[in-house]
Amino acid sequence: MSQPTLNSAQDVVTLLKQQHEQIKGLFKQVLSSSGEQREQSFYELRRLLAVHETAEEEVVHPKARDEVPGGESIVRQRLAEEQEAKEALAALEDMDVNSPEFVSKLTALQRDVIAHAEREEHQEFDKLGEQLSQDELQKMARMVAAAEKIAPTRPHPNVKGRAANLIGGPFAAMIDRVRDAIER
Repeated sequence: MSQPTLNSAQDVVTLLKQQHEQIKGLFKQVLSSSGEQREQSFYELRRLLAVHETAEEEVVHPKARDEVPGGESIVRQRLAEEQEAKEALAALEDMDVNSPEFVSKLTALQRDVIAHAEREEHQEFDKLGEQLSQDELQKMARMVAAAEKIAPTRPHPNVKGRAANLIGGPFAAMIDRVRDAIER
């Protein structure tokens, strides 16, 4: 499953909601498969979650802090949820994808990520859509797409926030992409 392609007129709200739908589909795919297929599906899920969250931290959350009423509090809550998800995802990386513990922990992560995505959509994305012009939303979509191209492909729980992503992210991304190539 590949990431949604960005068209020139697409706005950030549409792009991120499409990615949320793709993430939900990948969770189902991982949980309904086994063996090599589960491993491949988990790889795709882990990669999409990592690049998606990094781009949100670098582009979306800072804008929501400034533009959405109560943005600081909303973003702080979303970042805490994202940190928990990074930690859970990192723990899952070290597990046998066919073990009952993996399935149990992935099911819990699925529940948490879907609840997180719904809160983001209603409290951040929809509000940004109301506050910003179509041009600003399209520019943000291009910024998200650019951030995702250079984002780490694995969760890095110790890399927290926009500044850490901008400083440590490219190095982590390089290492991740080498690890991905070796594992493939």
